[in-house]
Formats: sequence, structure tokens, C-alpha cells
Amino acid sequence: MHKTSLPSRLSAWRVLAGVCLASAAMPMTFTGPAIALRDIAQSLGGSPVALAWVTNGFMLGFGSFLMLAGALADRHGRRRVFALGIAGFVLASLALMGAPGLFVFNLLRAAQGVASAAVFAGGAAALAQAFEGPSRLRAFSLLGTSFGVGLTLGPVAAGWLTAVLGWRAIFVLVAACAAMAWMVAAPVLRESRDPKATRLDGPGAITFTLALALFTFGLLKAPESGWGGLSTIAALFGAALLLACFVRIERHAERPMLDLSLFRYPRFVGVQLLAAAPAYGYVVLLVLLPVRFVGIEGVSTAQAGLWMVALSAPLLLLPTAAALLARRFSAASLCGAGLLLSAAGLAWLSVAGTGQAALGPMLVIGVGMGLPWGLMDGLAVSVVPKERAGMATGIFSTTRVAGEGLALAIVAAALSALVANQLVQRSAVPAEVAAAVAQRLVAGDLSGAVQLWHPISPAAMASVYQTAYQSAFATLARVLASVTAATAVMVFAFLGRGSTQAVDPAPQSPGRDPHHTA
Repeated sequence: MHKTSLPSRLSAWRVLAGVCLASAAMPMTFTGPAIALRDIAQSLGGSPVALAWVTNGFMLGFGSFLMLAGALADRHGRRRVFALGIAGFVLASLALMGAPGLFVFNLLRAAQGVASAAVFAGGAAALAQAFEGPSRLRAFSLLGTSFGVGLTLGPVAAGWLTAVLGWRAIFVLVAACAAMAWMVAAPVLRESRDPKATRLDGPGAITFTLALALFTFGLLKAPESGWGGLSTIAALFGAALLLACFVRIERHAERPMLDLSLFRYPRFVGVQLLAAAPAYGYVVLLVLLPVRFVGIEGVSTAQAGLWMVALSAPLLLLPTAAALLARRFSAASLCGAGLLLSAAGLAWLSVAGTGQAALGPMLVIGVGMGLPWGLMDGLAVSVVPKERAGMATGIFSTTRVAGEGLALAIVAAALSALVANQLVQRSAVPAEVAAAVAQRLVAGDLSGAVQLWHPISPAAMASVYQTAYQSAFATLARVLASVTAATAVMVFAFLGRGSTQAVDPAPQSPGRDPHHTA
């Protein structure tokens, strides 16, 4: 590594500060509205399906655009894509404050997700250009830590802001963070491109995005229309058709957005399983638990935000500890053990009861997930040949983010079905109203559920609905524990195959070939 002057080093670290600040705003944007969902619903109205898109719209935009954003950054400039992403994010965040209804609000949430993908892809690519060697490892380690900071502070800040200033203040905060990030990085952030970048894989990007959108819509629509409903079947069938088209396009593309040949490497498959595991073992809880605390148990938004720290705080410290432990233990062992610990926490959550009793299991889940969290990005590039590292990281990031959106839709549909079953089987609620009541409860609208049907006093009916919800949530936690434990076994099996390579925690930008230089 060649020596650099002090001003150059200071500029590089200033770029890092800006990118980390922008990246911390992304998880705050994800977790904040989950804390304030009840207040958003009271202000903007909307059906339970529409409320589900408050979170899923953001994740869909983020996950579907991530690989394309990386390709755009390589072709048209990392600084330009980062700047456009910041501008789009700030504008969408401020526009959300004045949304006239939930439909427009959700469209703006999707736009926020697209802009976030541009910020992440452009920022990560800029860091790869600003740092070399060991400094690059430290830079990307701090980038990962910034996500943990956002996850930890997001619920606390969102809860406090919602209680004191209202839910719209959440978007002022994240817009301010993004704007400050640009002011910090812009004066020293140089433009760079990949001179060997070819034309974009437009057909692949379009079919991939539409397939994700239709599949998510079908899952969210199922509790309302039924799994045999025409709209549900049409959406899921359309998603399957578009997915088949996407696979065909990628097989014949000159420079595909998704290189399917990478799935021939067993350890690469293991990394994709690892990328998906936090989605249903951890990320879904970032949305479900605030809704449960605030909407079902009646906890204040500020208190719910503080409670969520038990789940997210371990991600501030454990990734660093995992990197140190990786010097003595294999990545397969650490990741498998962490997922098994999270599974144990989910099993504990299923029997822990309500209120503060959930804090212990939440802490165990967070600690367990913190072990693989610190190794994931490095594994994404270490399990394939070096010349394929850029594409591997792009696939990994998309699997992780898109998987989170799909997991939210699947788990919400499952919880709704479980609640409806509890209402019919144990509470004698008529089947024709149970589904509608269940949707209200899953959205955290207990009062709305009571208004739909209360043959006895509203207070007594609220207690019945709370019991049904808690029983269904316990069943869901047991299912998630089983799936997480099974994933732990598969991750250990796949990652343990083949030669063991050193874990490099510095990922390349999505879609970037590490041998291409600006």
C-alpha cells in the first residue's frame, strides 16, 4: 500500500464519517415508523393491508433497487449516485410529513427505499475507492457498526419524538441526518467510475422488481381475500411467472444483474441462507414487537422504544467480538452457534408472557444474531473466487434486504391466520368476522378490532382479543425458533464445506468487480 499524505487520509476519514452518518439513517427510517404505526394510522387512516405497506414499501424499494444502484454507481459515478440518493431521500422524507393519505404515504416510503439503495450502493463504492488495505477493513467495519447504531437509537428516538412532537418529527430527524452526511462528505468526495462497466441489465431489474412487488402484494392481500382469493392467486402466479422470466433473462444477459453460476459454490449458498436468517429470526421482531407493545399491550411509544434497545443494542458490540472470535473458531461454528442462540431466545419469547417479561428473550435473540452479523459481509466475498467478489456482495446484499421485506409479509400473513384461528377456535368469534378482526390486531389496532365485533362489553372483548393475539404470537415465535434452528444447521453444513478462507469484512460495492479501478 502506497503512503498517503495527512490531508488525503483526513479526507478519506471524512468521507467515511459522511457515509456512516447516512447509513445510520437507513435503519432509523425502517424502525421508526414501526414504533409510530398506531399514530400514523390515526392520522392517515387506511386498511390493515395499507398499513403493512408502511414498512414493506420501504423494504421493497430498498431491496429491489440495490443491485441496480450499484451498477449505476459503477457506470455513471459513485459520487453522483450517492448525491442523488441523498437528495431523493431528503425530499421523500420531508414529503412524507405532508402526505394527504396512506396511499401517497406508502408511495413515498417506496421512493425512500429506492433512494436509500442509492445512498448505500454509492456510499459503499466510494469507501472502496477512498481506502486501501487494512484501512479499508476498518472503514467497512465502522460502516457495519453505523447500522447497529441506527438500529439501537432508531426506536428510542422515534418513540420519544412521537410522544413529544408527533410521528412526523421522525422524518425530520432522518432527513437531517442525511443532509448532514452530505455536508460532511461532499467537499472531499471525489468522483469515480468503473471504466469497464457495460450497459445496465434493464430487463433483469424490471422483472426482478415486479416479481418482488407482486409476491409481497399477494402475501399481504391473503389475510383479507383468502389464499384462494382471485387477487391473491393472480398476484402470486404473476410473481412466479416474472421470476421465471428473470432467471431466463439473467442466463442470457451479457453482464447479468444476478450471476446464477455462483450458486454452484456450496459455501456461497450457505452465505445466502445466512443472509436470510436475520430476516425472520430478528428483523421481523423490529416491526412486530413495537406494534404488539404499543397497539395490543397499551405501552407508550417512548417506553416501547426503550424496550427495543434490548433487541438491537447487542449489534453494537457483538460484531466486533465475533471478528475476534473468528481467529480461534471457524465462521461456520460461530454463525451456527449464534443462530441457535437466537432460536433459543425465540423459544423463550414464546413462553415469556407480556410486557417487560419479553426483555430477557429479546436480549438473547439480539446476542445470538450479533455473532453472525459481524461476519456476514466478509463471508459474502470470501466464499467465491476473488474475481467474483463484487457480484457476490451484490447478491448477498439483495438477498438480505429483499429477504427482510418478504419475511415481513410472510410473517404478518402467518400471524393474521394464527390470530383468526384462535378467535374462531377458542373465543367463538364468527369465522366471517375473525379474519377482519385479526387483521386489525396484527396492525396494532385493538380499538378498531373491538369496534368490528363486541357481543359483550368493549373492555371484556378487548381482553379476549389480547389473549387471542398473545397466544397466536407465542405460536409464531415457536415456528420462527424452529426455522432459525434449522437454518443454523444448514448454514453450518454449507459453510463448513470446502476450504476455509480468511474472512475479509470489507465488501465491494454491489455489482463491482474488485479488479476494476476508477
